[in-house]
Amino acid sequence: EVQLVESGGGLVQPGGSLTLSCAVSGFRFDDNGMSWVRQAPGKGLEWVSAVSWNGGRTYYAENMKGRLTDSRDNSKNTLYLQMNGLKSDDAAVYYCRAEIAVPWDQGTQVTVSS
Repeated sequence: EVQLVESGGGLVQPGGSLTLSCAVSGFRFDDNGMSWVRQAPGKGLEWVSAVSWNGGRTYYAENMKGRLTDSRDNSKNTLYLQMNGLKSDDAAVYYCRAEIAVPWDQGTQVTVSS
């Protein structure tokens, strides 16, 4: 069974940091590029970042570039997203996705508030 389970979200003050995790099972994690997307209340899905199958290449949305580090540990089948300098606009539910079609998990909620 294919599963992607996001975790690490929470409440953080503006300017704070969080590291999200995505634990993967049921498919060849190290054969797939992975990405993060998010959905803020009342808005559509927004692509956030992507990382190649071996972690050698990363890509970031312009509005978040410089504040994110997307990484992976293929030995642990886990994807990470370190987020720094969080702003109120970053508040959303964050999901990890694979190159192949995979089911949606509930995501992890990031709330930015003082």
